[in-house]
Amino acid sequence: MPELSAADASELILLTGATGYVGGRLLQVLESRGARLRCLARRPEVLRERVSETTEVVYGDVLEPETLLPALTGVKVAYYLIHSMGEAGSFEENDRRAAEHFARAAREAGVERIIYLGGLGDEMETLSPHLRSRQEVGQILRSSGVPVIEFRASIVIGSGSLSFEMIRSLVERLPVMVTPKWVMRAAQPIAIEDLIAYLTEALEIPLPESRTFEIGGADQVSYAEIMRVYARCRGMRLRMIPVPVLTPYLSSLWLGLVTPLYARIGRKLIESIVHSTVVQDERARDTFSIEPMGIESAIQRALNNEEREFAETRWSDAVSSSGQVRTWSGVRFGNRLVDARSTTVACPPEIAFQPIQRIGGKTGWYACNWLWHLRGWMDLLVGGIGVRRGRAHPVRLRVGDTIDFWRVEAFEPNRRLRLAAEMKLPGRAWLEFEVKEDAQGSTISQTAMFDPVGLWGRLYWYAVCPLHYFVFAGMLKNIARAAEGIQGAESSSATSLSR
Repeated sequence: MPELSAADASELILLTGATGYVGGRLLQVLESRGARLRCLARRPEVLRERVSETTEVVYGDVLEPETLLPALTGVKVAYYLIHSMGEAGSFEENDRRAAEHFARAAREAGVERIIYLGGLGDEMETLSPHLRSRQEVGQILRSSGVPVIEFRASIVIGSGSLSFEMIRSLVERLPVMVTPKWVMRAAQPIAIEDLIAYLTEALEIPLPESRTFEIGGADQVSYAEIMRVYARCRGMRLRMIPVPVLTPYLSSLWLGLVTPLYARIGRKLIESIVHSTVVQDERARDTFSIEPMGIESAIQRALNNEEREFAETRWSDAVSSSGQVRTWSGVRFGNRLVDARSTTVACPPEIAFQPIQRIGGKTGWYACNWLWHLRGWMDLLVGGIGVRRGRAHPVRLRVGDTIDFWRVEAFEPNRRLRLAAEMKLPGRAWLEFEVKEDAQGSTISQTAMFDPVGLWGRLYWYAVCPLHYFVFAGMLKNIARAAEGIQGAESSSATSLSR
């Protein structure tokens, strides 16, 4: 995406909702384009760690009108990406008050443009409270007299979005699914990349008066079709059994059992899903340069982006950032389940890494070697590679080398080793070690990661979870012990030589 022009880059933009899903993605894109940004946040201390040095973060709460005028002073364009669906109480009333406060402050501050993201839905129908509130907010913002670009979108497809996580969980956890009528409702999902493109291009189009644009992807599909596409992209089979009725309340309880959505959010989401959310006005195609992608491309990109984020993640950073917690078991990263542990050793990284670099083959796996061999024989019996490969060299490693039934996927000497499993599994597995220098010597982090495919993949993970305590805990303990043994031997040798 090109950088902003010099004139646009010098104009101050206010971004609300920067800690949310869409706002967080938009923040990154605007910063990469050189925008002059100010973010409004109820907890500025949390957001400041996520923004660049050139982005200003100020305190503000749309339900506290006195905080808004200082934040909007000097702003030319303001993004309004706020809603109260996840909060207790009347979200409609909260949304109404918030929009009124923001609209009034924007007018007083001389803001020249508000860009707002709302929801698709036919105004002639009796809409759900959520969709009705989304459209009411747009009306309130327009009544301020400040020109408003209102985008109305259907569900957003992107790793981490509410709708995508619901679809993912339903497909992954329910190989046979009882489906109510709402899964046949038509929607026009939009990829997060296309949505962000619309939001950024809205900075530049001429706007003599307020305008509303309906936006969506290239395909109009039912929720059932979206789930089938997801299953196909994941290489899974999905069976659906339709039932005549399942109220939004019962559906929300059901979603709360099998997805990450809790019942209150689930009910509001289902109430919106029962309405068709498709584009009826195509003016956005004539006004903007975006060519939206279809549903299969959107889902595949979401999965691919998750792969990239996963590959770039340093699990030791994630573990250490959580404070004193040293162990994660069953934590999710996207679709992946994680068991992460760390320990400290009184030796430098080049010593701490030596036992890790020698893992597998004749050295073994530092704990429960008989279980590793048993797992290898089981793999052999089902047509896998077993443990017959060993390793090419007892010490040296390169990306692409094999270590028993693993392959080296990433290797940074004295710092990081990442192994990808090649045994037969109902999913994909990785084992990663990372060493970092600290005040006590080094921290060794060990992370097992599993990407389950369907219900059988999850059952497999939880079936072997009890073994993790013995195998992975023992492995890390003995790796640390081996490193300290090497350190002790080298110290004794150095002392002998000095005499």
